[in-house]
Amino acid sequence: MADGSDDWQNWFDAHGAALVLLARQIVPGRADAEDVVQEAFIRFWRSRGSVADPIAYLFACVKHCAIDWQRGRQRRLRREELAARPEAEPLFVGATESNDRQAAIEDALRELPAEQAEVLVLKIWGQLMFPQIAAALDIQPNTAASRYRYAITKLGESLAEEPIR
Repeated sequence: MADGSDDWQNWFDAHGAALVLLARQIVPGRADAEDVVQEAFIRFWRSRGSVADPIAYLFACVKHCAIDWQRGRQRRLRREELAARPEAEPLFVGATESNDRQAAIEDALRELPAEQAEVLVLKIWGQLMFPQIAAALDIQPNTAASRYRYAITKLGESLAEEPIR
């Protein structure tokens, strides 16, 4: 780049497609590869004047950014796996209910509509007041209260039908 060496557009036009292709060798999706190239280009542009071979350095920046992206993705996936609750795991960790009763409550809770179940959980196990529930769920306090009443009614009906061993 003898002329226009300070014009980033010329650099990008000359090398952009190859940079994305390099990133795609490490990063699975094109959009993610383009994000990697953008980040790498920013890193490169800040220090391009202090390296012996700027073109080689540009490609090295892409490779390192892609590896960083991949490592971050792997860390994020591990955190999500650790935080995810397997379906077989009890809903109520540390509950004092008997195992049969606990299983019956979990089953009944899963049968509730999601809007009612979340209000019930916030009210009973989260010990929140209706204004707090309303703020947390971005609904009106009266809506939270009515969802709670419906949930309690359905939960009671479901548990009354459930035989407890």
